[in-house]
Amino acid sequence: MQYVLTVSQGKEEQMLVQFTMFPLDKGESLSKYVAKVVDLIDKSGLPYQTTSTCTLIEGEWEKIFSLIKKCHNTLRKESNRIYTVIIVDGRKGAKNRLKRKVESIEKVLKRKIRK
Repeated sequence: MQYVLTVSQGKEEQMLVQFTMFPLDKGESLSKYVAKVVDLIDKSGLPYQTTSTCTLIEGEWEKIFSLIKKCHNTLRKESNRIYTVIIVDGRKGAKNRLKRKVESIEKVLKRKIRK
């Protein structure tokens, strides 16, 4: 994996990380492998949201990237090639962004949106 990130890594900064990870050498149906990653995320205790193409995790830098490394190592046990995309949004002092970002948009629109 190649990382090109510039962020301050203080405890006050909450990260919102979007990532996608799956093996490239296991065919078209990857639910079995993705489920292993989602299981690790769910057991981590970090706030997260899983979609059909990615997972969003909120928390501190070290905790999130330790979890992503654990996910990668889990898939590595059964695969020779892992595809991973990571997007990081760090903001000091911001918490509960998974929920608040959506609420902010709903406030602007003056209505609830489908989630």
